[in-house]
Amino acid sequence: MSNSGLIHIYYGDGKGKTTAALGLALRAAGYGKKVVIVQFLKGWKCGEHNTLPNIPNITLIRAKTATKKFINEMNNEEKLLTKAWQEKSLKKAINLVKKEQCDILILDEIIDAGQLGMLDVNMLENFIAIKPDTLELVLTGHKPDIKLLEYADYATEMKKHKHPYDKKILARKGIEY
Repeated sequence: MSNSGLIHIYYGDGKGKTTAALGLALRAAGYGKKVVIVQFLKGWKCGEHNTLPNIPNITLIRAKTATKKFINEMNNEEKLLTKAWQEKSLKKAINLVKKEQCDILILDEIIDAGQLGMLDVNMLENFIAIKPDTLELVLTGHKPDIKLLEYADYATEMKKHKHPYDKKILARKGIEY
């Protein structure tokens, strides 16, 4: 039973979803597990992009976006291109799993990518349904649907009670990104 790979969902409107997933990645890499992290919808530079490539056993895949705009600000062409790149990144991760080059797969912001139409949700659900028994799978995002929550072995909600953004304090380099 200790080799069973479980499914984690970190979700909600509070801070900490990606942070929790990255903490798990660091812990697992420290024990020699092969970790693949795919970041969806994050077209901007984040602090972890400077450090993760230097950590043995961690592979970072950044799903490209057509622009640094939010999805609701993109035109149709930008959305189609972004969707194609998001799906290409998921396929790349699935191939690494199939080649047994991944013990833990973290799909950061995949829930939002699916809900915003930037990813074929069926591709994700089909993968979850046939994932290897030993693969640990982590999904993050804001509002998972019931079907995703039913797959989860862990479902942790990050609930916002207070946030600096409410006081017009923007995201800070090295803290929120």
